[in-house]
Formats: sequence, structure tokens, C-alpha cells
Amino acid sequence: MSRSIGLAHIVRHDDGTSSGVWGIHTLQSAFQPIFAFKEGKLSVIAFEGLIRPFRDGEPQSPMSFFSTCPAADRLHVEALTRTLHLLNAGACLPQEASIFVNFDPSVFTERSVADNALREMRLVLHEADIDPRRVVCEVTEQRSASQETLHSFVAALRANSFRIAVDDYGADDSDINRIKELKPDIVKFDAIWITQLMESGAGFALLTAMVRSFEEQGIRTVFEGIEEGWQLELAEKSGASMVQGFVLARPELAPTSFRVFGKTTRQAAPAVVGAAPVQPAPPHATRPAKVFGRRVTP
Repeated sequence: MSRSIGLAHIVRHDDGTSSGVWGIHTLQSAFQPIFAFKEGKLSVIAFEGLIRPFRDGEPQSPMSFFSTCPAADRLHVEALTRTLHLLNAGACLPQEASIFVNFDPSVFTERSVADNALREMRLVLHEADIDPRRVVCEVTEQRSASQETLHSFVAALRANSFRIAVDDYGADDSDINRIKELKPDIVKFDAIWITQLMESGAGFALLTAMVRSFEEQGIRTVFEGIEEGWQLELAEKSGASMVQGFVLARPELAPTSFRVFGKTTRQAAPAVVGAAPVQPAPPHATRPAKVFGRRVTP
């Protein structure tokens, strides 16, 4: 894979952002903040890059876009989406924030392929003026890739000094033993799974025990898909390190308004547009979270 694979499909814009072109699709970056619990407050510490495809100016679902890409092109499309996110992160996100980008380990069938892709990514990071230590590489530990491929790819990430996050933990055939073997820096819990566990006292106790176990191993945890105030309350009670979801902030297309979260500016979280209606908390949630009463610090 040459450097041109990602950059050759990039279109630069006057506002400093970039978009991508793949066939009949135009690709844009969206970013969603990830918040950390710190001394009873919420602080924005990271952003996840999310692809937003358009066809003839109309938005398409990412799933439908990726389904149109032949398997032989998947490696190149993934390189393009990461290149796009990193260029846009350099243009419109706070310089101290971490950046989460997604990888599909199954496309890196050989260590040499992974090494080359990561080498090219570091060149993009240099162009975007992003410290590689800000980058968190998300992988799934389910069996979309063989164990050998997954472990080889994670080793390649470590060799390039990138941090590693296991995504969608709790979905499908997740295995806590694989987490112990991979030793990631971060585990992101599957949104549907954590919601199911939060709906009962026994489930919430199990969730809290898992969070504690990971934290004791030095693994930070992220609860995704937080859409209700009571879920945010229970996420904090569970000991989770970080949260992400519509109740706090929706993804925004680049250029975003998220520079307000830089260290030099103190602002409230962006208004939530079109958030889901608030649902009643389960009996074990002693009080609903006062989401908009929280002070959100950068």
C-alpha cells in the first residue's frame, strides 16, 4: 500500500478540512466526544472518528457504503477513512484530545501488511501535526479475524507506540480471556449489552464487578451508547472511566464546534439535538442523573 492510497482520494477544502471520494460516494468525517469522570465532573478527553458517506448529496448509512466495497478494496477504503479522520482531527479538534480510530484486524492478514499500513498512517499523522501518542486504535476481539491475525495486528500496533482499545466488548462471542491475552489500554463496552445489564440490580452488580476487574488490571473502560440520564448515573456508579453517547453530545461533521473543549476555554457541553426521550430509571437507580446540571469541564 503506497502513501497515495489514502491521500490520492482526499479533497482539501478552504476551511482546512478534507473530504474523501470513493467511487460514487463522498466521505466526510464526524467526531463524537468521549467524556471522563473526574472528581464528580465530566471532562472531554477524546473524540471518536466516524465515517459519513454521501451519494449525490444524500446521506447513506456507513453499513450500506461498506457493503458496496469489494473485499479486495477493504484495506484501501479503511486507509482512506483513517486518513480522512486524522487530517480533519488535526484541523478542527483540540490539540490535547485523544483520537479514536477504527481498524478491522481481519484485513491485516500478514504482519508486513499491518506494518506498512501503520507506517503510512504515521506519515499522515506527521502531515496533520498529530502526536502519535494521541491515537487510540480500536479493534474488535470477536472472531472476525483469526486469533493469530488479531494478536499479530495488536503486536504491530504496540510496536508503533499506538494505544489499543477493544471495541464492542460484550457483543457476540466476546471472551474475557482474550482481553487478558491482548492486554489493551482501554475496553469499550457494547451499548446494547450494558443497557441490558443496567436494567436489573443483578446485572448492574455484574457490570460493576467487570469494570473493577479491568481497572485493577490497569485497563480503562468506556461505556458507549449512553442515551438517558439514568444510564449516565449508573455508569458513574459502576466506576467506568469514560462515557460516550447522545445524552452528552452527538457526532458532528467536520468542521466541528468542539474546539471549545480546548484547555484554554471552559464551556458547557454542546446542546443535544434530537436526543431520545428520557425513560424512567430502573428501581436500583436511586435517582435520575441531572445531566444538564453537571458541570462539564474541558
